[in-house]
Amino acid sequence: MMKYGERAIRKARLEIWPNPKPERDYEINISFSEFTCLCPRSGYPDFATFIITYVPADKIVELKALKLYLNAFRNEPVSHEDVTNRIFDELAKRLKPRYLKVTGDFNPRGNVKTVITVDSTCSGLSKRKK
Repeated sequence: MMKYGERAIRKARLEIWPNPKPERDYEINISFSEFTCLCPRSGYPDFATFIITYVPADKIVELKALKLYLNAFRNEPVSHEDVTNRIFDELAKRLKPRYLKVTGDFNPRGNVKTVITVDSTCSGLSKRKK
């Protein structure tokens, strides 16, 4: 028998609402400290804190729907890089924000810590390589 939380996660879809103040630039910061997914190579769980920062245009994301959407990754074998980029892409597509930054801060495993950041202004990264 499937529990109600499992049903809610299985049906999870991002819910998008109208921005109550689209004429104003303001920043929204969301921290999700209980993210889990599976390592695609070993199958071991990976744990992370996801930090989402955005400046909305016409739309905002409903928080409970975002929580359920992020929880849907818990049994999915996916790399840190892929999952961070997928979350960024989905939010960018659905919200079309003025600015978006998604950071996956993964707990150390095997003495290796990974932090993946995707930023709508990442074009500046190539300048830092020089």
